[in-house]
Amino acid sequence: MSKPFWETTPLEAMSEEQWESLCDGCGKCCLHKLMDEDSDDVYYTNVACSWLNSDTCSCKDYMNRFESGEECLKLTRDKISEFNWLPETCAYRLLSQGDTLPQWHPLITGFKSAMHAAGESVRNKVVYEIDVIDWEDHILNHPNR
Repeated sequence: MSKPFWETTPLEAMSEEQWESLCDGCGKCCLHKLMDEDSDDVYYTNVACSWLNSDTCSCKDYMNRFESGEECLKLTRDKISEFNWLPETCAYRLLSQGDTLPQWHPLITGFKSAMHAAGESVRNKVVYEIDVIDWEDHILNHPNR
């Protein structure tokens, strides 16, 4: 039995289809983040991009996301090391660090439902910017909480 492509193909050698399939669709990268100016620590909030569908954890207009007016960034193979704000469970981040995919990843299970069941998606856990008064009240990984 042959190994899956993500175990045998370096990120920079993956086809566009392989690269895109690494995304588990958790929606975590679509959460607004705050950065501590002194330490450069990244804090995730539960405030989502307005284009994120909180039920499917997918972009409402994925093909046009870069023209949406939101601050959507294209993840590219040559700049993956610059994306230190990606969640620790992100396949792009994990593979670039030489780690393996988590057991709930849709490429392993064949279904996004395993990721949702493992609590690794933002499904129905977000608010939108229009509802936010104080962003610090929405930090998920605050060190003092």
